Amino acid sequence: MTPASAVRLRPRSVLAIAVVSVAGLLAFGWPLIIDPGSGIAHGGDAPFVFALLLPLLLAVVLAEISEGGLDVKAVAMLGVLSAVGAVLRPLGAGSAGVELVFFLLVLAGRVFGAGFGFVLGATTLFASALITGGVGPWLPYQMLGAAWVGLGAGLLPRVTGRAEVAMLAAYGALAGLAYGWLLNFSFWPFAVGTGTGLSFVPGDPATANLHRFVLFSIATSLGWDLGRAITNAVLIAVTGRAVLGALRRAAHKAAFDATPEFSRAPEASAMVETRDEPS
Repeated sequence: MTPASAVRLRPRSVLAIAVVSVAGLLAFGWPLIIDPGSGIAHGGDAPFVFALLLPLLLAVVLAEISEGGLDVKAVAMLGVLSAVGAVLRPLGAGSAGVELVFFLLVLAGRVFGAGFGFVLGATTLFASALITGGVGPWLPYQMLGAAWVGLGAGLLPRVTGRAEVAMLAAYGALAGLAYGWLLNFSFWPFAVGTGTGLSFVPGDPATANLHRFVLFSIATSLGWDLGRAITNAVLIAVTGRAVLGALRRAAHKAAFDATPEFSRAPEASAMVETRDEPS
């Protein structure tokens, strides 16, 4: 089924999302691409520089999307779903990787479109951090990672019925794994110190560091990432049809794609005609 397009993406909005996504990939993958002799790499400054840069870029994207592409009904829907996600996240986070928020991002992104999914992912993680006191240098990375999860759900091909739920469950599992591995990049160089088989080695070839990163992720976070992936897949498989139906009914009533038309009321037309008659 075609997404409801609660957030209309114009060419400038698409360009803004593309720019911030490229910057985000650089932010996550800085250990593999930044010259250890450069100023930004000195003393491990790179992740903090990107942590300051990403909120500014996200703010630009959100402002660009909201300018003419986010009406009152979409704002209301965004506020409700962001609040629900912010409440769900603390209920599971911290227990074997079980996180209850991502299935909602996937289903909402599927129903309301890629632009809405991107904004919902960022606002949900931000609201959750305010509630739980989880504001820190890691927050911009979490916001962007969740935004990509919602964005990707809105870009999936159109299928219906059980095939749609199966596709979304598979996507939720893969997104859960990818989210965890992406976030590992933001702290891996400082997590295990130096001199181990899992350590980041400045100046080594990117392939060698990437190999150590994969070993680090398998050894330290694979259990959590699998927990997140399984949680996403199970929740989407079990609740997908019901939640998709409820969200689509809400989207139908909101009529995001409807174009308002203004016409003169009959009483007003009669008054104008009477006033125009010669006395």
